[in-house]
Amino acid sequence: MRRGNLNLLFTLVLVITGLPVLSQVTIKGVIKDNKNNPVAGASISIKDSYDGTTSDSAGRYSFKTTERGQQVLQVTSIGYKTAEQSIKLEGATLTVDVVIRQEISELTAVVLSAGTFEASDRKRAAAVLDPIDIVTTASANGDITQALKTLPGAQQVGESEGLFVRGGTAAETKTFIDGTLVNNFFFSSVPNIAQFGRFSPFIFKGTVFSTGGYSALYGQALSSALILESIDLPERTSANLGLSVIGGSAGYQHLSKNNKSSFGASYSYTNLAPAFAVIKQRQDYSTVPNYHNADANFRIKTSKTGFLKYYGYFSSNKLAFTVNSIDSLGYRDEFAISNTNHFHNLSWRENLPKKWRINAGLSYTNNQDDIRSAMQNNAGNEVQLSGLEAKTFQLDNKGNYFNAKLVLEKRFKGLSGIRFGSEYNFSKDKSVYTAFNNQNYPGGLRESISSLFAESDVYVTNDLALKGGLRMEHSQYLGKFNLAPRASLAYKLGKGSQASLAYGVFYQNPERRYLPSPNDLSFMKAAHYILQYQKVLNQQSFRAEVFYKKYHNLIKTDFVGFTEAAVSTNGFGDAKGIEFFWRDKKTIKNFDYWITYSFLDTKRDFLNFPFAITPNFAAKHNGSIVTKKFVQKIKTQFNMSYTYSSGRPYYNISYEGNAYKFTDRGTIPDFHNVSFALNYLPTIGKKDAKSFAVYVLQVSNIFNIKQTYGYQYSYNGMRKEPILPTSRMFVYIGAFISFGIDRTNEVIDNGL
Repeated sequence: MRRGNLNLLFTLVLVITGLPVLSQVTIKGVIKDNKNNPVAGASISIKDSYDGTTSDSAGRYSFKTTERGQQVLQVTSIGYKTAEQSIKLEGATLTVDVVIRQEISELTAVVLSAGTFEASDRKRAAAVLDPIDIVTTASANGDITQALKTLPGAQQVGESEGLFVRGGTAAETKTFIDGTLVNNFFFSSVPNIAQFGRFSPFIFKGTVFSTGGYSALYGQALSSALILESIDLPERTSANLGLSVIGGSAGYQHLSKNNKSSFGASYSYTNLAPAFAVIKQRQDYSTVPNYHNADANFRIKTSKTGFLKYYGYFSSNKLAFTVNSIDSLGYRDEFAISNTNHFHNLSWRENLPKKWRINAGLSYTNNQDDIRSAMQNNAGNEVQLSGLEAKTFQLDNKGNYFNAKLVLEKRFKGLSGIRFGSEYNFSKDKSVYTAFNNQNYPGGLRESISSLFAESDVYVTNDLALKGGLRMEHSQYLGKFNLAPRASLAYKLGKGSQASLAYGVFYQNPERRYLPSPNDLSFMKAAHYILQYQKVLNQQSFRAEVFYKKYHNLIKTDFVGFTEAAVSTNGFGDAKGIEFFWRDKKTIKNFDYWITYSFLDTKRDFLNFPFAITPNFAAKHNGSIVTKKFVQKIKTQFNMSYTYSSGRPYYNISYEGNAYKFTDRGTIPDFHNVSFALNYLPTIGKKDAKSFAVYVLQVSNIFNIKQTYGYQYSYNGMRKEPILPTSRMFVYIGAFISFGIDRTNEVIDNGL
């Protein structure tokens, strides 16, 4: 080869091999998030090329590329949205700083939690009370609402059933199962004796206890909403057996082989005679309380995302007792009640195309109460005393309640979305009052409430979220509409901590027991304002909440004939306070505890109150300490709870002249209760065990502390007597055995 050709070839090689060097461009810069914090480990590259690098601990990056002209710089990082920026590659160096925004994730996003305690599969980190917590809280006796009374906001009221929340009556709290309203959640009322809830905590997988500012999806509750979500498919086919000194239970759940459907049923019988024979009651029972309870369910997985669930419940119970009459010495007051109740709930949920979701539900309740009251002489014969004839009567109540609800939900990018729908609530009550002279007085009430609602979640970032909602209702009985706005905001302050605000307007019909009314009435109204701080981190939870609640249009009552009825909605009031909650599952191994404190300042002018006063169900100070310790070596859990309530006011209000006046008033002693429970699990940890057993010993008020719930007065106000518990102490001994499911991990994980 000629020398010239060699020179030409060498020159071409230099040109070809040197082109990359001559044409490379260096791209550098800093990657930060929207809070101006550097992002380490972010991937930076030219889109659709192999040129790129990752950012260092300071968010800096630098790499070289041979690409030229108009390109797209792409930045990706786990937990952040992908960022793309147009760049023009020319020259030797290009500096490009990029800001990337956090990807909104349910695991890391701020939670809209003001006024709400939630326990669910979706929000385990913020879980407060799940079914295991309820049955292992020593003072709860396995009752949902009794366990909730250990949380801030709920009052310790022992003489009446229900949840009294932040200065509200029990009627101001409503309960929902799978989205639909539940009427008669508690067993029927008995004078001065609080009744328990009808439903077992084990049929629910999720609990939302809202002490204020709840969602626009729910209404007709001035103070609070208890929202329960039933379980889906069981883990496997199983059976259970329960035995105690006061009764027994049995149940069966069958899971299909394809794990797409299940059905089950259970039955329980309770008779308190053995317990009352050992623990003396203040009442003399001619019919000791006894209960027959049965339920049935089926669950069908209709698609990969769809679920159809049915739950049906039936109960029948009776009791009758006498007590010394406060109105006439030497005589006794007799009370008897027979109740039957059945409840049906059908719900369906399904994911639809284009991120739509539907939730629909139907519920129906039929409740019948047969109540009898009379006076007896010392021989046990019924008598009628002059001036006290009204104490002899019979009351038959029948109620039918229907609720239907439809919710459509559309999810947008991230967690943002909108929900809207409608609700229809129908009730029909009939009663027959039979007086001492066998004269019948029929009564009844029919009501239809139609509702429309909409609400939207807007997640601006993982740290900032807003919720806005609006609910409209129409009452057929009142002939009026209402419009209720709701809003809340949450902002993340740091790892595990956040601040929340909530505001809402809430309406409720006057209580049915004060209707019908001879006058024109309005919806009762309450406005809620809530500020919350919460920190949840490493099995430790702390929250503090300040609230203010303003009441308008509360009912005022007077006697219309022999019946107390609503005569106006001119009442008013307010409630304000601060609440604290601390729970710790971390510090001590296999030890779980929570501590709560609530301060409440409330006054209201309603019913027959002469002016605005603190109602007799409201205590200024409430607190609780709940502890749970599981000792694996002896397979035993020790549970203890202490509840405290400062003295509540009491009044005797009588009609004198042309107005209601106080004839007596004061404050009851402070309430203290220490309860203990022991659970022994002999088969825990045995892999080959064919059954799983739990033996239970529970003692309420173990120190036999004297407790007074209030005072009652004779018809003329000349005598008063304290309202006391039926007994100072109660002891429960029983066993629960399940077949087919090993609950070892469940027990250990939950501290049972």
